[in-house]
Amino acid sequence: MAKGSAAFGEVVLLTAVNPTDTPESQLPAEADRVPIVVDLDDTLLRTDSFIESIFVLARTKPMYLFRLPAWRLKGTAHCKRLLAAVAIPDVHLLPYHPGVLTFLREQKALGRPMVLAAAADEGLAREINRDIGLFDEILASDGRINLSGKRKRDRLIGRFGERGFDYLGSRSGDFPVWCAARRALLVSPSPHLEHKVASVTPIERVFREQKTGWLDYLHALRVHHWVKNLLVFMPLALAHRFFEFELLGRAALAFVAFNLCASGVYLLNDLLDLPADRRHPKKKGRRLASGRIRLAHALVMMPLILAAAFGIAWHLSTGLAAILAAYVLLMVEYSMKLKDIAIVDVLVLASGYALRVAAGAVAVSVGLSPWLLTFCVFLCLSLALIKRCSELVLVELAPGPSHARGYSGSDKVVLVAQGIASGYLSVLVLALYTNSDISQRMNTRHDYFWGVCLLLLYWVSYLWMMAMRGRIHNDPVIFALSDRVSRWTMAITALVTLIAI
Repeated sequence: MAKGSAAFGEVVLLTAVNPTDTPESQLPAEADRVPIVVDLDDTLLRTDSFIESIFVLARTKPMYLFRLPAWRLKGTAHCKRLLAAVAIPDVHLLPYHPGVLTFLREQKALGRPMVLAAAADEGLAREINRDIGLFDEILASDGRINLSGKRKRDRLIGRFGERGFDYLGSRSGDFPVWCAARRALLVSPSPHLEHKVASVTPIERVFREQKTGWLDYLHALRVHHWVKNLLVFMPLALAHRFFEFELLGRAALAFVAFNLCASGVYLLNDLLDLPADRRHPKKKGRRLASGRIRLAHALVMMPLILAAAFGIAWHLSTGLAAILAAYVLLMVEYSMKLKDIAIVDVLVLASGYALRVAAGAVAVSVGLSPWLLTFCVFLCLSLALIKRCSELVLVELAPGPSHARGYSGSDKVVLVAQGIASGYLSVLVLALYTNSDISQRMNTRHDYFWGVCLLLLYWVSYLWMMAMRGRIHNDPVIFALSDRVSRWTMAITALVTLIAI
């Protein structure tokens, strides 16, 4: 398996089937010398190199994105050439189809010539071949001709002659090439494409993998993180108006809007973070980083989801739409730059939680309590610091230098002190609120909030202990939902809170 595949750590392996009646061992000897021509995107790779390059550009040289339309007007091949000159993905991290790669290496060992015929720019294609060392010849876009479809077919016929090569591809745009090939090899084709190719060219092999299902798309949208957006209900609940069904309906719509908005931002974050995710021992299995979901699908989903979120928000109030816009801008800046700046990253994450509370208040036209906002900021800052400390703890367990984002292993002591202090400050804010005239006036059983203070103090301490033991692998909220002690603590806290208000 190639270095890129080994580093990537595939979780879904491709299998190969041979639909032809003639065993390969019975083919004439000269047939083994017919070159195998291989497409790149979604064939050798489980990703689209052009889209990868665009997001490398967005992360490293964002101002160049404004040049893309002008580049594209001069032709696709010209655009790819200029893009390859300023933004080439880390080819060592790209996800390869392991089954395809193994098959090609076996055929090369038998003496068959290997040709990479890619619509990608020649510079990128050569970088990939330098990494895997597989191909004897590279045919690719050269800045003038975009080598795809009929252009690729004509180039291959001119080089090898009609029926003088076998072609391995995956996209319907490759059909003209298969028509000129001696035999066809396909990667994860649709039934329609497979039948269409079989009608013009004998199929030697079909490499199949488990189909992408709706659960994969839900995983990419990170619906399990939607629980964080329940914060939009807090202003309504603490204003003692939770059972006013009109307001509850508005809060529910705000919850849906924030869910969609957050999912759209998660997709963008994953697209920008593809190389970093592939280096991470856990995140490399994410649907986009692993190639389980095509990048083109994410590019279609993201604007549709965000448009739906803003449509719902605008229906409720322009203020809610403005808060969503602020959240998106903040998270985009976080994905592009701020996540790599120590301390600033956790402050941004805490601000994101505060915006959820503000969205809930604006959606139902309830005044935003400074007590609630301060409590949420301190608690969420503590949770964000838990996330960063957990990453450092996990990195320390792995070989090599202990670095995570903008932090090093020596920063852990400072982060722990800040995180525990922030968590305890949230308890202090709640205690001061419990003892205030506002709480006594609004809550007939306000003394029960002392019980909430004790439960929160225990939970914050427990989470930090679990983080330092390496038990929290990613997000502390997701850990809490799967941890029995946290679930019981949160359930009892919710019950006591309901009694208090």
